[in-house]
Amino acid sequence: MRKKITTMFIVLVSLWQGANGQGLFESATTENDSSREHAFTLNGYVRGSAYGAGKNFDYTNMFGEVSLRAGIKKDQFLFNSDIRFRSGYNFNNPFTEVEVKEAYAGYSSNVADLLLGEQIISWGRTDGFNPTNNITPNNYFFFSPEPDDQKISNFLLKTDIRISPKIDWEIIAIPLFKPSVYRYDLFDMGDNVSFDTAVLPERTFKNGSFATKLNFEFPGIGFSASWFRGYDPFYGFDIRNVDFSTGNAVVTYIPSFYQKNSIGLDFSLPMGTWILRGEAAANLTKNDEGKMYIPNSNVSYVAGIEHDFKGFLTIVQYIGQYAFDYSALSEPVLSDPNNMQALMQYASETVNYESALFNRKIFHQQDEMNHALSVTISKWFAWETFYTELTGYYNFTSEEYMIRPKVTWKIGGSLSLSAGYSYMDGPEKSVFSYAAPVMNGAFVEFKVNF
Repeated sequence: MRKKITTMFIVLVSLWQGANGQGLFESATTENDSSREHAFTLNGYVRGSAYGAGKNFDYTNMFGEVSLRAGIKKDQFLFNSDIRFRSGYNFNNPFTEVEVKEAYAGYSSNVADLLLGEQIISWGRTDGFNPTNNITPNNYFFFSPEPDDQKISNFLLKTDIRISPKIDWEIIAIPLFKPSVYRYDLFDMGDNVSFDTAVLPERTFKNGSFATKLNFEFPGIGFSASWFRGYDPFYGFDIRNVDFSTGNAVVTYIPSFYQKNSIGLDFSLPMGTWILRGEAAANLTKNDEGKMYIPNSNVSYVAGIEHDFKGFLTIVQYIGQYAFDYSALSEPVLSDPNNMQALMQYASETVNYESALFNRKIFHQQDEMNHALSVTISKWFAWETFYTELTGYYNFTSEEYMIRPKVTWKIGGSLSLSAGYSYMDGPEKSVFSYAAPVMNGAFVEFKVNF
Protein backbone atom coordinates (compact mmCIF):
# COMPACT_ATOMS: atom_id res chain seq x y z
CA MET A 1 0.00 0.00 0.00
CA ARG A 2 2.86 2.40 0.84
CA LYS A 3 4.39 1.75 -2.59
CA LYS A 4 1.07 2.55 -4.30
CA ILE A 5 0.74 5.85 -2.45
CA THR A 6 4.31 6.86 -3.29
CA THR A 7 3.67 6.04 -6.95
CA MET A 8 0.46 8.07 -7.00
CA PHE A 9 2.23 11.04 -5.42
CA ILE A 10 5.03 10.93 -8.03
CA VAL A 11 2.53 10.62 -10.90
CA LEU A 12 0.52 13.63 -9.68
CA VAL A 13 3.61 15.79 -9.36
CA SER A 14 4.97 14.60 -12.71
CA LEU A 15 1.71 15.34 -14.52
CA TRP A 16 1.63 18.81 -13.05
CA GLN A 17 5.27 19.45 -13.96
CA GLY A 18 4.69 18.16 -17.49
CA ALA A 19 1.73 20.44 -17.99
CA ASN A 20 3.43 23.52 -16.58
CA GLY A 21 7.15 22.93 -17.09
CA GLN A 22 7.90 24.12 -13.54
CA GLY A 23 9.07 22.76 -10.22
CA LEU A 24 6.61 21.89 -7.48
CA PHE A 25 7.04 25.06 -5.44
CA GLU A 26 7.49 27.51 -8.32
CA SER A 27 4.76 29.93 -9.30
CA ALA A 28 2.27 28.56 -11.80
CA THR A 29 2.23 31.87 -13.66
CA THR A 30 4.78 34.04 -15.45
CA GLU A 31 4.94 37.77 -15.88
CA ASN A 32 4.97 37.37 -19.69
CA ASP A 33 1.81 35.25 -19.84
CA SER A 34 -0.90 37.48 -18.44
CA SER A 35 -3.66 35.31 -19.92
CA ARG A 36 -2.69 32.50 -17.53
CA GLU A 37 -2.32 34.69 -14.46
CA HIS A 38 -4.05 33.18 -11.44
CA ALA A 39 -5.43 30.40 -13.66
CA PHE A 40 -3.65 27.59 -11.82
CA THR A 41 -2.93 27.30 -8.10
CA LEU A 42 -1.05 24.66 -6.16
CA ASN A 43 -0.55 24.72 -2.41
CA GLY A 44 -0.88 22.51 0.62
CA TYR A 45 0.92 21.52 3.75
CA VAL A 46 3.02 18.87 5.45
CA ARG A 47 2.32 18.02 9.08
CA GLY A 48 3.12 15.60 11.83
CA SER A 49 0.23 15.13 14.26
CA ALA A 50 -0.11 13.09 17.45
CA TYR A 51 -3.18 12.51 19.62
CA GLY A 52 -3.10 10.09 22.52
CA ALA A 53 -2.33 9.38 26.17
CA GLY A 54 -5.94 8.43 26.80
CA LYS A 55 -7.24 5.75 29.14
CA ASN A 56 -7.77 3.01 26.54
CA PHE A 57 -5.15 3.96 23.93
CA ASP A 58 -1.65 5.37 24.28
CA TYR A 59 -1.57 6.09 20.54
CA THR A 60 -5.06 7.14 19.53
CA ASN A 61 -4.12 8.83 16.25
CA MET A 62 -0.58 9.65 15.13
CA PHE A 63 0.35 10.33 11.52
CA GLY A 64 2.46 12.20 9.02
CA GLU A 65 0.46 13.81 6.24
CA VAL A 66 0.94 15.64 2.95
CA SER A 67 -1.93 17.68 1.52
CA LEU A 68 -1.87 18.77 -2.13
CA ARG A 69 -4.46 21.34 -3.13
CA ALA A 70 -4.75 22.16 -6.80
CA GLY A 71 -7.18 24.37 -8.66
CA ILE A 72 -7.84 25.97 -12.02
CA LYS A 73 -10.12 28.87 -12.85
CA LYS A 74 -9.86 29.48 -16.59
CA ASP A 75 -12.56 31.47 -18.35
CA GLN A 76 -15.81 29.92 -17.07
CA PHE A 77 -14.42 26.49 -16.15
CA LEU A 78 -12.80 25.34 -12.94
CA PHE A 79 -11.67 22.42 -10.84
CA ASN A 80 -10.54 22.16 -7.22
CA SER A 81 -8.99 19.26 -5.37
CA ASP A 82 -7.52 18.45 -1.96
CA ILE A 83 -5.78 15.07 -1.81
CA ARG A 84 -4.16 13.89 1.41
CA PHE A 85 -1.51 11.20 1.80
CA ARG A 86 -1.31 9.90 5.34
CA SER A 87 0.58 7.21 7.26
CA GLY A 88 0.78 6.44 10.96
CA TYR A 89 -1.11 4.73 13.77
CA ASN A 90 -4.84 4.75 14.54
CA PHE A 91 -5.95 3.19 17.84
CA ASN A 92 -2.51 1.55 18.12
CA ASN A 93 -2.87 -0.03 14.65
CA PRO A 94 -0.60 1.02 11.76
CA PHE A 95 -2.27 2.44 8.66
CA THR A 96 -1.44 4.06 5.34
CA GLU A 97 -4.14 5.73 3.28
CA VAL A 98 -5.08 8.28 0.64
CA GLU A 99 -8.04 10.57 1.35
CA VAL A 100 -9.70 12.57 -1.39
CA LYS A 101 -10.91 15.42 0.77
CA GLU A 102 -12.41 17.24 -2.20
CA ALA A 103 -12.28 16.81 -5.98
CA TYR A 104 -14.80 18.54 -8.19
CA ALA A 105 -15.06 20.36 -11.51
CA GLY A 106 -17.61 22.46 -13.27
CA TYR A 107 -18.81 25.74 -14.72
CA SER A 108 -18.77 29.14 -13.05
CA SER A 109 -20.10 32.47 -14.30
CA ASN A 110 -21.39 35.71 -12.85
CA VAL A 111 -24.89 34.24 -12.89
CA ALA A 112 -24.48 30.61 -11.77
CA ASP A 113 -22.14 27.79 -10.74
CA LEU A 114 -22.58 24.12 -11.65
CA LEU A 115 -20.16 21.81 -9.79
CA LEU A 116 -19.95 18.01 -9.77
CA GLY A 117 -17.72 15.75 -7.67
CA GLU A 118 -16.57 15.16 -4.10
CA GLN A 119 -17.47 18.28 -2.11
CA ILE A 120 -17.77 19.40 1.50
CA ILE A 121 -20.81 21.62 2.12
CA SER A 122 -21.23 23.41 5.46
CA TRP A 123 -24.54 25.12 6.14
CA GLY A 124 -25.44 27.28 9.11
CA ARG A 125 -24.25 30.43 10.84
CA THR A 126 -23.74 29.30 14.43
CA ASP A 127 -20.44 28.02 15.80
CA GLY A 128 -19.88 24.24 15.79
CA PHE A 129 -23.52 23.29 16.40
CA ASN A 130 -25.50 23.55 13.16
CA PRO A 131 -29.02 22.06 13.07
CA THR A 132 -29.42 22.96 9.38
CA ASN A 133 -26.21 21.19 8.28
CA ASN A 134 -27.59 17.79 7.23
CA ILE A 135 -25.39 17.28 4.18
CA THR A 136 -21.82 16.65 5.34
CA PRO A 137 -21.02 13.47 7.30
CA ASN A 138 -18.21 13.41 9.86
CA ASN A 139 -15.57 10.93 10.98
CA TYR A 140 -15.93 11.53 14.71
CA PHE A 141 -13.05 9.16 15.43
CA PHE A 142 -10.37 10.94 13.40
CA PHE A 143 -8.51 12.96 16.01
CA SER A 144 -6.32 15.99 15.34
CA PRO A 145 -6.05 19.61 16.52
CA GLU A 146 -8.36 20.72 13.69
CA PRO A 147 -12.09 19.80 14.07
CA ASP A 148 -12.61 20.37 10.32
CA ASP A 149 -10.41 17.32 9.65
CA GLN A 150 -13.42 15.21 10.65
CA LYS A 151 -15.57 16.41 7.75
CA ILE A 152 -16.16 13.87 4.96
CA SER A 153 -16.97 14.86 1.39
CA ASN A 154 -20.03 13.70 -0.54
CA PHE A 155 -20.26 13.02 -4.26
CA LEU A 156 -22.86 15.59 -5.23
CA LEU A 157 -24.12 18.02 -7.84
CA LYS A 158 -24.25 21.58 -6.59
CA THR A 159 -25.89 24.51 -8.36
CA ASP A 160 -25.57 28.12 -7.20
CA ILE A 161 -27.83 30.67 -8.86
CA ARG A 162 -27.06 34.32 -8.12
CA ILE A 163 -30.47 35.97 -8.28
CA SER A 164 -28.96 39.32 -7.28
CA PRO A 165 -25.77 40.56 -5.59
CA LYS A 166 -27.47 39.97 -2.23
CA ILE A 167 -29.55 36.84 -2.94
CA ASP A 168 -28.42 33.41 -4.09
CA TRP A 169 -30.18 30.07 -4.46
CA GLU A 170 -28.30 26.83 -3.78
CA ILE A 171 -29.53 23.43 -5.00
CA ILE A 172 -27.79 20.16 -4.07
CA ALA A 173 -28.41 16.59 -5.24
CA ILE A 174 -26.62 13.70 -3.46
CA PRO A 175 -27.17 10.44 -5.39
CA LEU A 176 -25.41 8.10 -2.91
CA PHE A 177 -25.78 8.11 0.86
CA LYS A 178 -22.59 8.33 2.93
CA PRO A 179 -23.00 8.07 6.74
CA SER A 180 -20.84 9.54 9.46
CA VAL A 181 -18.24 7.31 11.11
CA TYR A 182 -18.82 6.09 14.66
CA ARG A 183 -16.84 3.47 16.52
CA TYR A 184 -19.24 2.11 19.10
CA ASP A 185 -17.21 -1.08 18.93
CA LEU A 186 -14.45 0.79 20.80
CA PHE A 187 -16.74 1.58 23.74
CA ASP A 188 -16.64 -0.64 26.80
CA MET A 189 -20.34 -1.51 26.98
CA GLY A 190 -19.82 -4.96 28.45
CA ASP A 191 -18.57 -8.33 27.24
CA ASN A 192 -22.06 -9.29 26.06
CA VAL A 193 -22.37 -6.39 23.59
CA SER A 194 -20.97 -6.30 20.05
CA PHE A 195 -21.56 -4.27 16.88
CA ASP A 196 -21.99 -5.66 13.38
CA THR A 197 -21.05 -3.96 10.10
CA ALA A 198 -23.61 -1.51 8.75
CA VAL A 199 -25.69 -2.30 5.67
CA LEU A 200 -26.07 0.85 3.59
CA PRO A 201 -29.37 1.69 1.87
CA GLU A 202 -29.77 0.38 -1.67
CA ARG A 203 -28.17 2.67 -4.24
CA THR A 204 -31.27 3.89 -6.03
CA PHE A 205 -32.68 7.27 -7.02
CA LYS A 206 -35.29 7.16 -4.25
CA ASN A 207 -32.57 6.75 -1.63
CA GLY A 208 -30.70 9.84 -2.78
CA SER A 209 -30.84 13.15 -0.95
CA PHE A 210 -31.93 16.59 -2.09
CA ALA A 211 -31.34 19.96 -0.46
CA THR A 212 -31.94 23.58 -1.32
CA LYS A 213 -31.23 26.90 0.39
CA LEU A 214 -32.20 30.50 -0.34
CA ASN A 215 -29.60 32.85 1.15
CA PHE A 216 -29.85 36.60 1.77
CA GLU A 217 -26.87 38.83 2.58
CA PHE A 218 -27.84 42.40 3.40
CA PRO A 219 -25.66 45.06 5.08
CA GLY A 220 -27.62 44.87 8.33
CA ILE A 221 -28.44 41.14 8.47
CA GLY A 222 -27.77 37.83 6.79
CA PHE A 223 -30.26 34.95 6.84
CA SER A 224 -31.33 31.87 4.92
CA ALA A 225 -34.12 29.33 4.62
CA SER A 226 -33.34 25.71 3.71
CA TRP A 227 -34.90 22.31 3.13
CA PHE A 228 -33.32 18.85 3.19
CA ARG A 229 -34.86 15.52 2.26
CA GLY A 230 -32.89 12.29 2.58
CA TYR A 231 -30.96 10.02 4.93
CA ASP A 232 -29.50 11.74 7.98
CA PRO A 233 -25.70 11.16 8.23
CA PHE A 234 -26.22 11.06 12.01
CA TYR A 235 -27.79 7.73 12.99
CA GLY A 236 -28.55 5.25 15.76
CA PHE A 237 -28.50 1.46 15.96
CA ASP A 238 -30.92 -1.44 16.02
CA ILE A 239 -30.83 -4.86 17.65
CA ARG A 240 -29.68 -7.46 15.14
CA ASN A 241 -29.65 -10.49 17.40
CA VAL A 242 -30.08 -11.51 21.04
CA ASP A 243 -28.61 -14.84 22.10
CA PHE A 244 -29.72 -16.39 25.42
CA SER A 245 -27.95 -19.72 24.90
CA THR A 246 -25.26 -18.91 27.49
CA GLY A 247 -27.83 -18.01 30.13
CA ASN A 248 -27.15 -14.29 29.70
CA ALA A 249 -28.34 -11.96 26.97
CA VAL A 250 -25.61 -11.57 24.31
CA VAL A 251 -26.66 -8.63 22.15
CA THR A 252 -25.46 -7.78 18.62
CA TYR A 253 -26.27 -4.30 17.36
CA ILE A 254 -26.13 -2.91 13.83
CA PRO A 255 -25.97 0.75 12.70
CA SER A 256 -29.30 1.71 11.16
CA PHE A 257 -30.27 4.70 9.04
CA TYR A 258 -33.42 6.73 8.61
CA GLN A 259 -34.83 9.36 6.25
CA LYS A 260 -36.16 12.73 7.26
CA ASN A 261 -37.35 16.09 6.01
CA SER A 262 -35.65 19.08 7.60
CA ILE A 263 -36.80 22.70 7.29
CA GLY A 264 -34.20 25.18 8.50
CA LEU A 265 -33.70 28.87 9.23
CA ASP A 266 -30.61 30.79 10.30
CA PHE A 267 -29.53 34.40 10.74
CA SER A 268 -26.60 36.61 11.72
CA LEU A 269 -27.34 40.09 13.07
CA PRO A 270 -24.55 42.59 13.93
CA MET A 271 -25.52 45.00 16.73
CA GLY A 272 -22.67 47.42 17.23
CA THR A 273 -19.77 45.42 18.68
CA TRP A 274 -22.03 42.42 19.33
CA ILE A 275 -23.16 39.75 16.87
CA LEU A 276 -26.33 37.74 17.41
CA ARG A 277 -26.65 34.39 15.63
CA GLY A 278 -29.45 31.88 15.52
CA GLU A 279 -30.23 28.63 13.78
CA ALA A 280 -33.15 26.20 13.95
CA ALA A 281 -34.41 23.15 12.09
CA ALA A 282 -37.67 21.24 12.22
CA ASN A 283 -36.74 17.58 11.63
CA LEU A 284 -39.69 15.48 10.50
CA THR A 285 -39.38 11.69 10.68
CA LYS A 286 -41.76 8.77 10.20
CA ASN A 287 -41.67 6.23 13.00
CA ASP A 288 -45.09 4.62 12.95
CA GLU A 289 -43.64 1.28 14.09
CA GLY A 290 -41.68 2.75 17.00
CA LYS A 291 -38.24 1.77 15.69
CA MET A 292 -35.60 2.61 18.28
CA TYR A 293 -33.07 3.94 15.74
CA ILE A 294 -35.47 6.59 14.39
CA PRO A 295 -35.75 9.69 16.61
CA ASN A 296 -39.01 11.51 17.22
CA SER A 297 -39.73 14.49 15.02
CA ASN A 298 -38.19 17.48 16.73
CA VAL A 299 -37.10 21.10 16.61
CA SER A 300 -33.38 21.67 17.20
CA TYR A 301 -32.14 25.21 17.76
CA VAL A 302 -29.08 27.26 18.67
CA ALA A 303 -28.96 30.88 19.88
CA GLY A 304 -25.58 32.54 20.18
CA ILE A 305 -23.91 35.84 20.95
CA GLU A 306 -20.40 36.97 20.04
CA HIS A 307 -18.43 39.88 21.52
CA ASP A 308 -14.82 40.99 21.95
CA PHE A 309 -14.09 41.68 25.62
CA LYS A 310 -10.79 43.61 25.55
CA GLY A 311 -9.20 41.27 23.04
CA PHE A 312 -10.89 38.09 24.29
CA LEU A 313 -13.28 37.01 21.54
CA THR A 314 -16.14 35.25 23.33
CA ILE A 315 -18.90 33.13 21.80
CA VAL A 316 -21.69 31.88 24.06
CA GLN A 317 -24.37 29.56 22.67
CA TYR A 318 -27.48 27.90 23.99
CA ILE A 319 -28.23 24.57 22.28
CA GLY A 320 -31.68 23.06 22.66
CA GLN A 321 -34.11 20.50 21.30
CA TYR A 322 -37.82 19.81 21.71
CA ALA A 323 -39.10 16.33 20.79
CA PHE A 324 -42.65 16.00 19.46
CA ASP A 325 -44.99 13.21 20.61
CA TYR A 326 -42.65 12.39 23.47
CA SER A 327 -43.46 9.59 25.87
CA ALA A 328 -41.14 8.23 28.55
CA LEU A 329 -39.91 4.66 28.28
CA SER A 330 -41.36 2.18 30.75
CA GLU A 331 -38.68 0.32 32.69
CA PRO A 332 -39.41 -3.44 32.82
CA VAL A 333 -40.54 -5.03 36.07
CA LEU A 334 -39.92 -8.67 36.97
CA SER A 335 -43.32 -10.07 37.89
CA ASP A 336 -42.25 -13.48 39.29
CA PRO A 337 -38.55 -14.26 40.03
CA ASN A 338 -39.37 -17.97 40.34
CA ASN A 339 -41.01 -18.26 36.94
CA MET A 340 -38.60 -19.10 34.10
CA GLN A 341 -40.90 -17.69 31.44
CA ALA A 342 -41.24 -14.44 33.40
CA LEU A 343 -37.45 -14.25 33.75
CA MET A 344 -36.95 -14.68 29.99
CA GLN A 345 -39.56 -12.05 29.23
CA TYR A 346 -37.98 -9.66 31.72
CA ALA A 347 -34.51 -10.19 30.17
CA SER A 348 -35.84 -9.55 26.66
CA GLU A 349 -37.74 -6.43 27.72
CA THR A 350 -34.65 -5.13 29.56
CA VAL A 351 -32.52 -5.48 26.42
CA ASN A 352 -35.10 -3.53 24.41
CA TYR A 353 -35.43 -0.88 27.12
CA GLU A 354 -31.66 -0.29 27.54
CA SER A 355 -31.16 -0.23 23.77
CA ALA A 356 -33.97 2.24 23.15
CA LEU A 357 -32.76 4.41 26.02
CA PHE A 358 -29.22 4.59 24.63
CA ASN A 359 -30.56 5.57 21.19
CA ARG A 360 -32.50 8.36 22.86
CA LYS A 361 -29.30 9.53 24.56
CA ILE A 362 -27.55 9.60 21.17
CA PHE A 363 -30.36 11.77 19.75
CA HIS A 364 -30.65 13.97 22.91
CA GLN A 365 -34.20 12.72 23.43
CA GLN A 366 -33.98 11.04 26.82
CA ASP A 367 -36.31 13.86 27.92
CA GLU A 368 -38.87 15.89 26.03
CA MET A 369 -36.53 18.90 26.05
CA ASN A 370 -32.75 19.03 25.99
CA HIS A 371 -30.70 22.03 27.14
CA ALA A 372 -26.98 22.67 26.72
CA LEU A 373 -24.51 25.56 26.76
CA SER A 374 -21.23 26.07 24.90
CA VAL A 375 -18.60 28.77 25.45
CA THR A 376 -15.54 29.53 23.31
CA ILE A 377 -12.96 32.15 24.32
CA SER A 378 -10.00 32.97 22.07
CA LYS A 379 -7.22 35.56 21.99
CA TRP A 380 -3.98 36.41 20.17
CA PHE A 381 -0.88 37.25 22.22
CA ALA A 382 2.61 38.64 21.48
CA TRP A 383 1.73 40.46 18.27
CA GLU A 384 -0.29 37.53 16.89
CA THR A 385 2.43 34.99 17.60
CA PHE A 386 0.40 32.87 20.04
CA TYR A 387 -3.25 32.01 19.51
CA THR A 388 -5.12 30.57 22.50
CA GLU A 389 -8.54 28.99 22.50
CA LEU A 390 -10.68 27.47 25.24
CA THR A 391 -13.93 25.65 24.43
CA GLY A 392 -16.36 24.29 27.01
CA TYR A 393 -19.68 22.44 26.72
CA TYR A 394 -22.20 21.41 29.38
CA ASN A 395 -25.48 19.57 28.84
CA PHE A 396 -27.89 20.43 31.65
CA THR A 397 -30.23 17.56 30.74
CA SER A 398 -27.70 14.71 30.60
CA GLU A 399 -25.07 16.33 32.91
CA GLU A 400 -22.35 15.58 30.34
CA TYR A 401 -19.52 18.04 29.81
CA MET A 402 -16.46 18.68 27.65
CA ILE A 403 -13.48 21.06 27.86
CA ARG A 404 -10.82 21.64 25.21
CA PRO A 405 -7.92 24.11 25.62
CA LYS A 406 -5.63 24.70 22.63
CA VAL A 407 -2.57 26.88 21.95
CA THR A 408 -1.05 27.60 18.53
CA TRP A 409 2.42 29.11 18.16
CA LYS A 410 3.26 30.77 14.85
CA ILE A 411 6.97 29.98 15.02
CA GLY A 412 7.95 31.77 11.84
CA GLY A 413 7.47 31.67 8.13
CA SER A 414 4.98 28.90 7.39
CA LEU A 415 5.77 26.78 10.47
CA SER A 416 3.31 26.47 13.35
CA LEU A 417 3.00 24.33 16.48
CA SER A 418 -0.36 23.43 18.05
CA ALA A 419 -0.94 21.66 21.35
CA GLY A 420 -3.83 21.05 23.68
CA TYR A 421 -6.04 18.57 25.49
CA SER A 422 -9.58 17.29 25.04
CA TYR A 423 -11.54 15.98 28.02
CA MET A 424 -15.14 14.81 28.32
CA ASP A 425 -17.14 12.92 30.92
CA GLY A 426 -20.66 12.26 32.14
CA PRO A 427 -22.80 10.14 34.46
CA GLU A 428 -22.60 6.36 34.30
CA LYS A 429 -24.02 4.89 31.06
CA SER A 430 -24.11 8.29 29.36
CA VAL A 431 -22.70 8.65 25.85
CA PHE A 432 -19.78 10.75 27.15
CA SER A 433 -18.98 8.22 29.88
CA TYR A 434 -18.59 5.48 27.23
CA ALA A 435 -16.68 7.77 24.85
CA ALA A 436 -14.30 9.37 27.38
CA PRO A 437 -11.81 6.45 27.72
CA VAL A 438 -11.47 6.42 23.92
CA MET A 439 -11.71 10.10 22.97
CA ASN A 440 -9.97 11.92 25.83
CA GLY A 441 -6.33 12.78 25.19
CA ALA A 442 -3.56 15.29 24.53
CA PHE A 443 -2.56 16.44 21.07
CA VAL A 444 0.41 18.13 19.43
CA GLU A 445 1.10 19.04 15.82
CA PHE A 446 3.85 20.62 13.70
CA LYS A 447 2.61 22.01 10.41
CA VAL A 448 4.29 23.73 7.45
CA ASN A 449 2.17 25.35 4.74
CA PHE A 450 3.46 25.90 1.23
